Amino acid sequence: MKTRRFIRKLTGIVLLVLLGIGLTAGAFWGVKGYRLYQDSIAEVSIEEKVEEIRGQEHFIDYSELSDFYINAVLSVEDHRFMKHCGIDPVAICRAAWIDITKMSFEEGGSTITQQLAKNLLFTQEKTITRKAAEVFAAFAIEGKYSKEEIFELYVNTIYFGSGYYGIYEAAKGYLGKEPSQLADYEAAVLAGVPNAPSVYSPDVNSELAAQRTDQVLRSMVRNHFLTQEKVDELNVYRRIQG
Repeated sequence: MKTRRFIRKLTGIVLLVLLGIGLTAGAFWGVKGYRLYQDSIAEVSIEEKVEEIRGQEHFIDYSELSDFYINAVLSVEDHRFMKHCGIDPVAICRAAWIDITKMSFEEGGSTITQQLAKNLLFTQEKTITRKAAEVFAAFAIEGKYSKEEIFELYVNTIYFGSGYYGIYEAAKGYLGKEPSQLADYEAAVLAGVPNAPSVYSPDVNSELAAQRTDQVLRSMVRNHFLTQEKVDELNVYRRIQG
């Protein structure tokens, strides 16, 4: 009995210590992240960056994107995008667990809003400070712009590989089409590329690009954006197109 009580007490103490360490570390990196965020917007504001992007010659409005492409991107990048406030606690916890178990910093759990924040204000370097800064920037972006505006800014700034930035350059460069002219399967192809452009670019490896597209379609089924029957139709389209 005494041994059991001692173990419970010891476990409680350990959990409290770990909680204290976690809170201290969170506060430390939170302060550093906030300072980085403040330094970034002091150089150029979010509004200025947004206007710069919107002023680009081939900026694509949300209304010019097909529902299929929008759903494909949401499914593989951030399927809770329309519901969260800029960060996704579920995705962050999942990514943190993967990073801890793999002893790496590979998973970020970033939402579309956080990825936009990174593209607007920060470098691509993966650091805890930058990730913390992304959170503050994401909250600011969500407070200033609608979900549709955030989505269109995101797809106009992401890198698609082969020197193509934004959905317009990617659609024209890979497929010779305007974004609004994409067939559903083609939209799925482009939705899968930004996750790892050097790997999934159709110009680099068509087989891996096709495998990634299959992942996109399966994700759309899993997240109820698409039926399996529709996927089967798209796979027929792929075989016909050759």
